Amino acid sequence: MAGAQLHPGAWWLWALALGTAATRTTNPLLLTLLIVTSAYVVATCRPNAPWARSYTAFVKLALAVLLIRLVFAVALGSPIPGTHVIVTLPEIPLPDWAQGIRLGGRVTVETLVFALYDGLRLAALLICVGAANSLANPTRLLKSLPGALYELGVAVVVALTYAPNLIADVQRLRAARCLRGRPDTGVRGLLHVGLPVLEGALERSVALAASMDARGYGRTADVPPRVRRTTTALTLGGLLGVCAGTYGLLTAEGGAYGLPVLLAGLAAALAGLRLGGRRTLRTRYRPDRWDARAWLVAGSGAAVAALLTLAAGRDPAALHPGVVPLVAPDLPLWPAAAVLIGLLPAFISPAPVKETS
Repeated sequence: MAGAQLHPGAWWLWALALGTAATRTTNPLLLTLLIVTSAYVVATCRPNAPWARSYTAFVKLALAVLLIRLVFAVALGSPIPGTHVIVTLPEIPLPDWAQGIRLGGRVTVETLVFALYDGLRLAALLICVGAANSLANPTRLLKSLPGALYELGVAVVVALTYAPNLIADVQRLRAARCLRGRPDTGVRGLLHVGLPVLEGALERSVALAASMDARGYGRTADVPPRVRRTTTALTLGGLLGVCAGTYGLLTAEGGAYGLPVLLAGLAAALAGLRLGGRRTLRTRYRPDRWDARAWLVAGSGAAVAALLTLAAGRDPAALHPGVVPLVAPDLPLWPAAAVLIGLLPAFISPAPVKETS
């Protein structure tokens, strides 16, 4: 059954592309459509596994971020001018070196709407990351990484699987206490649930360390010094080229050299990673295949990101509705249709199966 499943890298590329599309707009209608798109795909394609139950936690985190953004806008003010005053809070005088910052003062509708648009964009990005975390098996994703990134990938996978397992432990312990008629809320309930959860996390950490040691984790091959120096030079040079090329693309003066430098940096970094993989002694058992469905899933997300980036350049007013004067946002038709391309994985991905890791 595992061989029939979609490549986990395709899910991450699809979700990160949707997150990139979310950063290109502050239109709340488009952002809501992106969130609904990711939620529908998760509800349709999410497997029945412990690590796949973290989507709700990411949604709650996104709502918390949105609420914190609104609280900051009320407490610290905003540079957005407004005429529709909701309430006037007592303003605390600040010293001269804190110019541009205020505590309290007028709270306007324009300030809250601007904060809502800005916070909703970050919330949509977090929800897209949560979708990838719920759809892609982290163990299979680790198996697909290049050899040079294996040790880094292990650390990332352990970090990504810790939160879902912790959430599953909390839910299981709370359900067990409810069946026994014991309280699971309040300080006492928190202590009786929290201590077993921490104990289980410690036991899993010790078991993971023992299994990694038994499998020879960290063992490296002997390579010539010339290859090590070449690998270091290519990797560092490639990363510097990526940074310089990205900076060139983001500035008007560097538009001529930005793309060539970025491509050259990516090529050098990939070459460095390929050479660095010689130091890692590892084998892959039944590696996941990148088939046509993986290309379609990753391509659907890339299409959404590319089309919304194009729309942001051609019609910035539609993708970034203004708040001064305060007007209701409109739903641009062809960018909205572009977002719906992200629903393609729900119709072409294989049926979810029960996974244990």
